[in-house]
Amino acid sequence: MGKTLINKLIINVDGASRGNPGPASIGVILKDENKQMVAEIAEKIGRTTNNQAEYRALLAGLKKALSLGAQEVVVNSDSELLVRQMLGIYRVKKEELKPLHAEAVKLAGSFKSFKIGSIPRELNREADKLANKALDGA
Repeated sequence: MGKTLINKLIINVDGASRGNPGPASIGVILKDENKQMVAEIAEKIGRTTNNQAEYRALLAGLKKALSLGAQEVVVNSDSELLVRQMLGIYRVKKEELKPLHAEAVKLAGSFKSFKIGSIPRELNREADKLANKALDGA
């Protein structure tokens, strides 16, 4: 009997940076179609900008989803920049974001279905709380 594969995951991502750039962390929540928690990630990522942290959260979420065997992912983020760059609405101008964006696009292409959308900050509290918990060292 192989490991159970999850077909569809809903991923909420958030990055935090104090100082911008400054000490940074990521928070990621992965839930199945029934909104049951599958995994969460909360970790410090060193010194980066807030936008870099947002991308690093996205990358961590996509890698985890791949490792769980997900075929479809829906990503929610309160970072308008991240979402619009991933959708191709905004160009990636900052040099430090280009490799992160390229890796995210490549990973997104690994899924049968990839969707990303903006959500209000208040609907991203779980991921935000994880990112801040990691940053505070709790």
